[in-house]
Amino acid sequence: MDWRLALRAVAGFLIGLAIWTFLSPLYDRLVSSVAERTMRAFEKPAVTRLVPAEDNYVTVDRGDFDPRSKRPAISVRDLTFNFILMALLFATAARPFSDRNIGAFLVACVILGITHVVAVITEVMSIYVAKLGPWSLAHYSDLERNVWGVSNHAYRLVLMYAIAFGIWWLTTLAPEAKKTKGKPRRR
Repeated sequence: MDWRLALRAVAGFLIGLAIWTFLSPLYDRLVSSVAERTMRAFEKPAVTRLVPAEDNYVTVDRGDFDPRSKRPAISVRDLTFNFILMALLFATAARPFSDRNIGAFLVACVILGITHVVAVITEVMSIYVAKLGPWSLAHYSDLERNVWGVSNHAYRLVLMYAIAFGIWWLTTLAPEAKKTKGKPRRR
């Protein structure tokens, strides 16, 4: 076993965990704000509001909800912890603090941030299509309920992890594979 690789992986996990833990309150607000603006851009009329709460949850509100009804809430943290996995993966590089690896990590963080916005939208839409009783049935078709429900479950069960691995591969291993593809093998 390569102990240096194992130590880099553990260090990457701990650094990723620390960054995610301390920056999550600010990041959750940013992601939910971008998700809200994106959803409102496609709504006619624009009614969705995502309101950050004190308990690290985001309350889902709509302008057309009855003012007396309870508001559902989501945990954005539950959708973004794949950052820790991605930090671990980048830490396993032979030179984790090289300019190339840090640059690839920053690009990967931007891509991952976009997927987090999509994950929040998917989570909110899964609430709209399936968890609001008769209102959901009246406003969404069976196809819409299935698409948003499956999308939400797929992200939570598989895609959350696959996205972290995929982004890491695209930003670090794929460019390396292209460089060595055309070169003759040494014997």
